[in-house]
Amino acid sequence: MLIGEALRFSFQALQANKVRTFLTGLGLVIGNASVILVVTISLTSREYILDQIRGVGSNMIYAQYEAGNNTATKVNADFIKLTDIEGVRQQLGTRIVAATGVMTNYDSMMIEGREEDVHVIGSDDQYPVVRNLVLLSGRFMDASDVSLHQKVAMLTEKLAKRLYGSQLAAIGEIIKIHGLQFMVIGTFKEKTDSFGLSELGSETILIPVTVIRTFNPVEKIDPMYVQARSAADVQAVTTEVKQIIESRHRPGAKYSVDNLSAILDAAQKIAVVLTLVLILVSAIALIISGIGIMNIMLVTVTERTREIGLRMAVGASRHEVLKQFLTEAVMISIAGGIAGIVIGVSIPLSIRLFTDDVLVPISYVSILVAFAVSLIVGVVFGLLPASRASQLNPTEALRYE
Repeated sequence: MLIGEALRFSFQALQANKVRTFLTGLGLVIGNASVILVVTISLTSREYILDQIRGVGSNMIYAQYEAGNNTATKVNADFIKLTDIEGVRQQLGTRIVAATGVMTNYDSMMIEGREEDVHVIGSDDQYPVVRNLVLLSGRFMDASDVSLHQKVAMLTEKLAKRLYGSQLAAIGEIIKIHGLQFMVIGTFKEKTDSFGLSELGSETILIPVTVIRTFNPVEKIDPMYVQARSAADVQAVTTEVKQIIESRHRPGAKYSVDNLSAILDAAQKIAVVLTLVLILVSAIALIISGIGIMNIMLVTVTERTREIGLRMAVGASRHEVLKQFLTEAVMISIAGGIAGIVIGVSIPLSIRLFTDDVLVPISYVSILVAFAVSLIVGVVFGLLPASRASQLNPTEALRYE
């Protein structure tokens, strides 16, 4: 029997029992669609989480002083200073994109008819680069604003709306901080919301660090930020930043210098484990559908016992009978697999039509794996019924009622 004849006979046999064939293949449709959707969801969630972490600051390193049992004079001297930032810039040179620092202060102002405390931070022109800030209106402060001690300010999105009604309306307005007048030159937000866990709250004013220095009795940079140029160099730069800071202060002063690599690694590991668990669940669905194919094919062999005996009586070999029933099982599994793949790919693609905010990647590897698994399921679970059909005694098969 040629393969073309086997396919034709198998198609006719499956067409004769359309409902049974459909229900048998439905398990593979669901299983294959699940495999592709699971991998897609896993990849999407992983990339989303990693993008959120990277959004805090690409290749970012942060440093701060660890308080110890020292006198006030020693502690003040131990704090990270503006000169330490400049030292890091000079010693690391082109290995870093930027180095900056933050000084913190608070002031009270009238907002919507009542007096409220407002968070004021000071930094420089490199701060938006390291912290990955998004400019909403106006401009960021530049190097001249910092060096010339210009009284300019930037407002977070929420604070601008509360004070002036909109971001654009805030530009050019004058606000008072510690009795001094500052002109609002821009509004901004974090690319990834840190939910108040960083120095940037939802209502924060950003001014030049050289100006906020005059408001603070002690010069204290907390934290210092450094952005490494290469992701592969983050760990080495982290070590060198710590060495540079420690070398510029008294022996015994302790500084915490860390980066986001550990968080990124943890997120990636969690994503891998999640993917494996979900794929395992999908694999169970495919195995169950394979068992369903085997059961139906066993029933089919029983129902077609006389047909098998007749074929053998007119010269069909056991190998041809085995090939016939194995072809039917494989056809069901492949048809169900292809339908599942189409559904599994269509759903993520349809999401792209409704939103551009979330990237939904399609894993072509998962498509190939799903198809390969469908083929294997058809062969493995179709082999037992096909083997049983080929082992029937032709004489007994002809007598079967």
